[in-house]
Parts: sequence; C-alpha cells; structure tokens
Amino acid sequence: MRIVDLTMTMEPHLRWPVTVDVTGDIAAGSQFRVSRLSTTCHGFTHVDAQAHFIAGAPTIEATPLERVVGRCRILDLRDVEPNEAIDAGRLAAADPGGPEGEILLLSSGWDGQRDYRTREFWTDAPYLTRDSAEWLAAKAPSAIAFDFPQDYSIRLLLDGVMAPTEEHVTHDVCLRRGITLIEYLVNTASLAGPYCFLSAAPLKLPDADGSPSRVYAIEGLLDG
Repeated sequence: MRIVDLTMTMEPHLRWPVTVDVTGDIAAGSQFRVSRLSTTCHGFTHVDAQAHFIAGAPTIEATPLERVVGRCRILDLRDVEPNEAIDAGRLAAADPGGPEGEILLLSSGWDGQRDYRTREFWTDAPYLTRDSAEWLAAKAPSAIAFDFPQDYSIRLLLDGVMAPTEEHVTHDVCLRRGITLIEYLVNTASLAGPYCFLSAAPLKLPDADGSPSRVYAIEGLLDG
C-alpha cells in the first residue's frame, strides 16, 4: 500500500493571498505556539460546493463525505500539450472504464510541465471543452478531480476578466448536476492507476462555498 500526496502547498502565491500569523514562543517561555491562517476557500487544492456557482445551492458543509472519499478511476492525459483543448473523444480514449458513482481523476501531470507557482501554469494550461464537460457529467461520477485549471476562463481571472457563465464549462455543466469538483491537484503523474482510493474531504465550514482539502490517494487498497 502506498499513500500519495496530491496537494498544493498553501504559501504566498501570485493568485491568492496567504497570511499565517503566529503567536507564542515556547523557547521564550510561552506555553503554546498558535498559528492563524487567512486565505481564500478557493485557492490551492480545494473542493467546490454547488453554492460556488448556483444561487441557493448547498454549501460545503453539506457535501457528503462519500462523494469525495472512495474509489477513483484515473484518466491518463499525461501526453497533453500546452493550451490543448481536451474534447470528449480525448476523455473517452483515456477512460479505463467503471461504474457510475466513482470519483474521476483527470491526470495530465501538468505541474510537471509548468510550476503552479508561476503565471505560465495558468496561462499555458490545457482546458476542457463544453462537450468534454457534458461527457464527464454523463458518466455520473460522485466527483471530478483535476490537476490543471480545467476551464479556459480560469486563466482570464489573472487579469481580472470574468467570462460569461457558460464559458466556465465544468462549473456550468457539472456543478449544476450535483457533481462535486475537486480542483488543483498536483503530483498525479506519480499514480500508477488506473484505479486508486482517493480522499478529498473538505473542512466542515458552515455557509462556505468551498474549502481547502488535503487530498491524497492510496494505491494498493482496492482489489481492481
């Protein structure tokens, strides 16, 4: 059995502010060292609730753990090119097959081509077309995990450009159908596949539309 960490480090980043305040110095006589974290719920490796994109939809604490923890099948997209539009046919060719209700992990190994700490990770990334989002939704997974910024519109946010709703294709198609999104994984190229056990449990934050998550895979736990 092998545990593989798939989580970005939460540190100062060009997209998201991160502040860690520390009080107490044990070496100087304090009883405790206490850290306080301030950052966005949609930065780094995180889980999206439906409320992130749909008015009145469930917030993150209502996400059942069985949606984001369990059997996962890996779609190997590791030969992806920069700025490649990944369509439904590409996904179908990469799908090892499996039942509805599994977590789908799209493994492009993109963090091996571009460092996620750089602008180029976002602006040069592959992205999904609308028909690929529809293909994913039709598979009826419990959740979909991505290791690249999966909607082309995400790169536009770096320059403060908000694209029309329909251009956020995985959000518009999959979140509306109740499929949870697990975003910005790293290190997926180290997974042997095609199946693993995945844990992407978000923090239980009342009324939040997303949450950071320590995502990891366990290989060798499943029978097949």
